[in-house]
Order: sequence, then structure tokens, then C-alpha cells
Amino acid sequence: MMKKFAVAMLAGLMMLSFQFTQSKNKRVYAETLDQVEIYTVQKGDTLFDIGLKKGVSELELRNINHIKSNKPHSGQKLILPKTISKAEKELLARLVHAEAKGEPYKGKVAVALVVLNRVEDHRFPDNIKDVIYQKRQFQPVDNGSINDAADHDSKKAVMEALALEGQDNDSVYFFNPDKTNSKWLRSRTVTTVIGNHRFAK
Repeated sequence: MMKKFAVAMLAGLMMLSFQFTQSKNKRVYAETLDQVEIYTVQKGDTLFDIGLKKGVSELELRNINHIKSNKPHSGQKLILPKTISKAEKELLARLVHAEAKGEPYKGKVAVALVVLNRVEDHRFPDNIKDVIYQKRQFQPVDNGSINDAADHDSKKAVMEALALEGQDNDSVYFFNPDKTNSKWLRSRTVTTVIGNHRFAK
């Protein structure tokens, strides 16, 4: 979360600079604005709704816009935090589909959050692709099921996980106790149990 928060804060500072500082170099400001995506709040929007729609962290959305209420004003313009690419969303959805097929929807969201938490954890690679393809971490990579198309629920779960990022229990592992004999995995601190999966850190 700290990695992404630093980037989000920088984007916020750049936008504030654009809004409140006069400059003779308009080209520099145009380039700054190009790096920031702005969202106009629609009637009835909550921060979570926006996070879900745009695939951005609700917590980061709140922090970089200095918002206390969960319900911003209609017409209000918000700076959107950076999100992962379309290709990364698709890859993550395929992993969720392969790992959590037949599991409750909440479990699919939790699987996606494990990957996002690993990106932010210094013990793991710092991008989605490298986390997923890290050796001997996810069975679907080894057996090829990572290449199967993701279903609607898996894609939706990825967007929800992105909206919830930074607000979960920091799980970085999950396993089915009926399908693994790993003593090391079983020794991890279990954070929650959803369906057949235990989530741990």
C-alpha cells in the first residue's frame, strides 16, 4: 500500500500545483495534467462505487482528495489514483478464475487481494505479472489453467479487490487444507476462512 500511496500523493501534489500555481511554461502543466485522470462525481456515487467502477482503491481515493465523507458531492471533481493496466486486470482475473472456480464470490475477491497484497509486500515482486508467474507460487501457472478465459464473476472480483485494496487483512497466502500437505503453509497465521480456502499471512 505504501508503494502506491507514494505515487498517489505525488499525483495529488502535481494536480494541486496545476490548480493553484501560475506558470509561464504551459507545456509543462499540460504534461502534468495528462498524467492525472479526473472523475466527475455522479448523483448517488459513493467512494466505493467509484473505486469499483474505475478499479482504484477507495482508501487512496479518499486520501489523495482529502475527503472525509464516503459520499462526495455530485459534480465534484476527484483525482483518480493510478490503477493497474487492462492486461494486468485480465491476467489477475484468469488467476482468480483458475484458483477459485466453485468458491464463493467473496473468496474470489480474497484471492485477488492476495496478489495485490504481494505486490505491496517487500518479500514478493512489485508487479502483478511477476507475482503471478513467480516460480512455484500458483498451481494454475504450473498446470496451464492460467490461460483459460476468466468468467464474469472473476473479472468483477478483481475490480472489487482493487476498490478494497489497503482495507483487508493483509493476507499474502491462501490454500485448501484438503489439497496441501505443506507444513510451512499450515504454520502461517490464518486471517480468515472462505469456502474451501484458508487465507493467511
